[in-house]
Amino acid sequence: MLVHIVPRFEKGRILRTEMLENLRDFPRSFLDVRFEEYSDGILTGLNVTVEDQVLIVSKGILKHAGRLYLLEDDFSIPYVANDRVAVLKMIFLEPTRRSDFTAHHAEIVLEGEESLGLEEIELGRFKLKPGALLRSDYQNFADIATEYNTWCDLRAPYSAILAPTLRPEILRFFASEMLQFHSGDVPDHVFSFTCLNSERVSRQVIDQYIRLKTGINCVEYSNVQLHKQLAMILDESNRNTKIAGSWMNSRKGRMIVD
Repeated sequence: MLVHIVPRFEKGRILRTEMLENLRDFPRSFLDVRFEEYSDGILTGLNVTVEDQVLIVSKGILKHAGRLYLLEDDFSIPYVANDRVAVLKMIFLEPTRRSDFTAHHAEIVLEGEESLGLEEIELGRFKLKPGALLRSDYQNFADIATEYNTWCDLRAPYSAILAPTLRPEILRFFASEMLQFHSGDVPDHVFSFTCLNSERVSRQVIDQYIRLKTGINCVEYSNVQLHKQLAMILDESNRNTKIAGSWMNSRKGRMIVD
């Protein structure tokens, strides 16, 4: 049976346990039902902004082991340049059990260890040379994977139906670049508009698009490998556009007489 209960807090009424329980349980129950079919990963927010010697993680919600974790305020963490890979991680700690509640905590850390444990999720990584500036303003889509001095969040799992996918900002970047090439291929337009208009694009959609364009089955691909395939598709589309443009320009000023 479906139910929608609204407690009535009015003067003269007795404050009952059921009223407080409703306020306590409804938000959590709503979110649990809303995202029940979603995979573990970032549900919203947790974007990382690069500033001078500081990484700022925006507030957001993350799902892990079926539980929702809320970062209510922006979180800052300092970084240094040491020419080694630094990984920004979310580490899930052992639960704290008290007589009246059980609390599940997670903390954000920046470590030099690239491998992830079972209770860890990556938010992004970089390798910064001493004296260089860390950047997150990419020159093009392929630049996201640049090894040095570049913030990269390709490996961050973004929650979606059945399996994690790429962050929507990454896919919107792809779509914007693809549409600039004026590709005449219908799948390019369909996929690009899907990326621009969707809150999240499922991994299955990305896989099917790559399969249409390249014939490659990417079901077992990592996020980094998916990005590489998408970058190659963009490169091919760009070259085809230039060839088509050169051919059109060569016809200008010519008259064909039958």
